[in-house]
Amino acid sequence: MRARLVIFICAVAVSLGLLIWRFESVRHASNSPSPATLSSSAAIPGAASAPVSGSTKIYAHNLLLRQGPKFRVYVRWLRGKMTRSRRDVVPSFDDPDSFVLDIEAGVLRANVGDIGNFLNASLAKSRLTDIKLSGDGNQINLKGTLHKLISLPIEMTGTIAAVPDNRIQIHVTRINVLKIPFKGLLGKLDIGVSDLFHPQSLPGVQVSGNDIFLDTQKLLPPPHIRGHLTGVRIVNPDLEEIYGNATREVARVEQWRNFLRLRDGAINFGKLTMHPVDLMMIDLSNDAWFDLDLTHYQQQLVNGYTRMTPQAGLQIFMPDLDEIPRNKANQNIGIQWMKNRNLPPPADVTSK
Repeated sequence: MRARLVIFICAVAVSLGLLIWRFESVRHASNSPSPATLSSSAAIPGAASAPVSGSTKIYAHNLLLRQGPKFRVYVRWLRGKMTRSRRDVVPSFDDPDSFVLDIEAGVLRANVGDIGNFLNASLAKSRLTDIKLSGDGNQINLKGTLHKLISLPIEMTGTIAAVPDNRIQIHVTRINVLKIPFKGLLGKLDIGVSDLFHPQSLPGVQVSGNDIFLDTQKLLPPPHIRGHLTGVRIVNPDLEEIYGNATREVARVEQWRNFLRLRDGAINFGKLTMHPVDLMMIDLSNDAWFDLDLTHYQQQLVNGYTRMTPQAGLQIFMPDLDEIPRNKANQNIGIQWMKNRNLPPPADVTSK
C-alpha cells in the first residue's frame, strides 16, 4: 500500500513538472521578439522590430524622381511618409500606384517645359493644344491653340498661389486671342476660362469664374504627392512648391550628399520585401541631383554596390541612370557576377 502511494506521488510530481515546463516554453515563445526580415525568405537578425502595416518614413535630399517617361520632380528636400494606397498591398518601387508620398516638410520643383509637355499629352482630345508655359515669381503665362469654331492662337496671363485646401490657384487676369484682347474683337465667340481647361478632359482641374484650381495629387502621374502646401512660385525654369515650414531644414542639409532614406513599415523592391525598412540609397555621381528612375532602378542597383550596416540595414550606392554604360553585358547582369567570373556557376544554381 505504501509503495503504491509513493508511485502515485511521483507520478503527480512528474505531471506537474511537465505542465510547468510547457507553460514556461509557451510564455517564452510568445515574448520572444521577431527579427526584421529581408526576404525572398532569409531572416536578418538584430534589426529592431516595427509594425509591418505602419507607414514608411522617407527623407530625400537633391533627388530627381522620374514620374513616368516624360515627367521629373526635383526634390530639394523631403521629410514625410510613404503611405500605402491600399491597406493590403505593400508599397513597391515597381508599382508607383502602390503608395502616396505624404510630405510633412519639403521643397519640390518641376520644370515648366515638362509640365507643358505633360498637359499636351493629357489634353490630346481637348480644345486647347500646343501648350507652352513660362513665368516668373507669382506670374504665369500660357500660350497655346484654342480650337473653337476655328483654330485660334491664344495667350493667358495670371497669378499663381497656394490655397488652404492644398491646391494651386491660377487667377486669370488676361486672355488674348490673335494678340488682341478678345473682348473687343471676338466677344461673340464667347471664349472664357472654362474653354481652356474643361474639367472632364483633365482630372484634377477645376474652373470657377476666372480661377483655375489644380490638384497636383490627381493631375500628375504617380507616385502621387500630397501635403500641406504653403507656397508656390515660378523660379525659372521651374515651378517650385513648398510644403510645411521647410526653409530651416533645407538650409541644414545644404552640405549633405544626395540620398533617399527609408525607415520602418515595409517595402517591396524586385523580388525582395524588407520589414521593418532600414534602407538608404546614396548617390555615386558628382552632379547636382540623384537621378532615380523608378522604371529602371534595378539597372542602377546592379551597377552600384551594397553595404549592410551593423543594425542589419542596407546602404546602396547607386550611379545615375545616364552614367550606366549601354552595352549588352551590362544589361544582362545576373548570377554570372559571382566571385570567379571566368567559371560558370553549377547548373543547379542557375536553373530556374
